[in-house]
Amino acid sequence: MEDKLEDIIKACIKRDRKSQNALYRLFYSYGMSIAIRYIHDERLAIEIVNDAFMKVFKHLKKFDRNNDFKPWFRRIVVNASIDKIKEQKRLQMNTDIREAENLSAKDEILSKIGYKELLTLVEQLSTAYKTVFNMYVIDGFKHEEIAETLGISVGTSKSNLSKARAALKKLVSEQLNTRYA
Repeated sequence: MEDKLEDIIKACIKRDRKSQNALYRLFYSYGMSIAIRYIHDERLAIEIVNDAFMKVFKHLKKFDRNNDFKPWFRRIVVNASIDKIKEQKRLQMNTDIREAENLSAKDEILSKIGYKELLTLVEQLSTAYKTVFNMYVIDGFKHEEIAETLGISVGTSKSNLSKARAALKKLVSEQLNTRYA
């Protein structure tokens, strides 16, 4: 698979349309799974993935082929998702870190539900909280990277993550109370 991917990438750099189509088919579903976490609108997620592939094809020469393609592609899709959120003017970040100081960093209650259930609950968060939560918890970005990507302070990133966790904790509690009541 890796040798085949290497051949596809080499041909894509030469702008071979069949290879570009092959790369697109190989990674489309993966890209959609990332984009849909950021924007729960299939039409916009498709736009994001297509935008990401355009960036991939444009910048593929810069890709270090000593590294894995998938993490590089993931970062492009995440950044394309953030760009789409900004474009839609739905990104409103909260800046009061003092409120976050009282929130517990331990979210044991979140361990009581499954991954798919958690993603469903994440969709209920505000765009700001959902974006930071996805970037930090699911995609593994550091607060400094999140702050730079979103144009916010590190404190705002940390605050939004804390508030997202608190909101998820509340949603999980409500779900568990409903389930077992």
